[in-house]
Amino acid sequence: MNLRQVFVSVLMFGVAGLLLFMYLQAWIEEQHTESGEKLQQQIINQDFTLPPPGTPRRAAWSRSAPLGLSKHEMAVSGGRHWWGRADPFDVVAASLVSQLSDQQKMSESPLSRFRGVYLPPALHPLNKTLVKGGKWKDVDSAQEKRRSFLHDFCKKYNSRKKLRTHLVHLVSRIYVEDRHKVLYCEVPKAGCSNWKRVLMVLNGLAASAHNISHDDVHYGKHLRKLDSYDLKGIYTRLNTYTKTIFVRDPMERLVSAFRDKFEHPNSYYHPVFGRAIIKKYRHNANEEALKTGSGVKFKEFIQYLLDSHRPVGMDIHWEQVSKLCYPCLINYDFIGKFETLEEDANYFLQLVGAPAELKFPKFKDRHSSDERTSAEVVRQYLKELSKEERQLTYDFYYLDYLMFNYTSPTV
Repeated sequence: MNLRQVFVSVLMFGVAGLLLFMYLQAWIEEQHTESGEKLQQQIINQDFTLPPPGTPRRAAWSRSAPLGLSKHEMAVSGGRHWWGRADPFDVVAASLVSQLSDQQKMSESPLSRFRGVYLPPALHPLNKTLVKGGKWKDVDSAQEKRRSFLHDFCKKYNSRKKLRTHLVHLVSRIYVEDRHKVLYCEVPKAGCSNWKRVLMVLNGLAASAHNISHDDVHYGKHLRKLDSYDLKGIYTRLNTYTKTIFVRDPMERLVSAFRDKFEHPNSYYHPVFGRAIIKKYRHNANEEALKTGSGVKFKEFIQYLLDSHRPVGMDIHWEQVSKLCYPCLINYDFIGKFETLEEDANYFLQLVGAPAELKFPKFKDRHSSDERTSAEVVRQYLKELSKEERQLTYDFYYLDYLMFNYTSPTV
């Protein structure tokens, strides 16, 4: 056999192998698609709705969709305040997981099957059986008003919208404390550091919140997030744990984030965000500023925030709460506010049965000598902006203002 024949034989063998590979790949994809379509159809065929408040749990399953929902939309909500047998959503979730083939479980997350699920909130009564004493009357009244306001807002503005993101992303900011069945959605610059300290104490990881350092809180990885659980674990906790969120006036939260990250030495925010911001928005920037990223001005920071083509992405410290915690898609049982942080937090600890000696910390986590970011401090920073920039910044946080009934600033 000469060299030409050897070359032709090798070439033909290679072509045959390639054709075989393409055939097998097409067959595998066809099988995977058929299996995925069957699973998706099972979601659609599981036609159920959650009952209105006051309906006995045994009547939870319904063959017709409620007013405003199509047959192919599922209502997903709930809290630890339901009673009776398992939530239908848990049943569906467990059923779907059990029916996935081993190959599917390895190749993709079951959560990806829930793209497009409809998640309206439902207002359930708070379980107040563990609250002792009558001193919480005013705090409780304010809490009920906040819950009712958010519920009405979501009902009005979100009644026909579908979820267009993976559930795993929805719960990625939620921390889990299993002992007292608490889910806490982290909103940076709204007391989150001290809340994590409290969760660590509740979980038995520390004896006192006052002995936990900033680095342990944020970098110690002592607390689990809800997205670290499997599908059944996520749904079980969403439907049985007390879910809380603490928010803050959006403009105060924004200014607080800027002061914390750009007015103090920072080995991450200066080189990553500062350099990009100065490079794009500062004319005739000097070499030192371009090199270190230090000295970002508030006006430059706002230009970055409002830019649809930002030179660097968003950050959780100034991301909208509506995109961090999805308050109209996840039914939060308790809505705390930074403006009444101490009393709200301590009332919540009573609700979940925390040890009587555990109180929410009063100390400031970092830069304790700095003046707290108040409404007056915010006004000083807003003076650096044009009227148009102030209006656009308010528009950026428009949903947060509406959802939590904050007064819009004078622009």
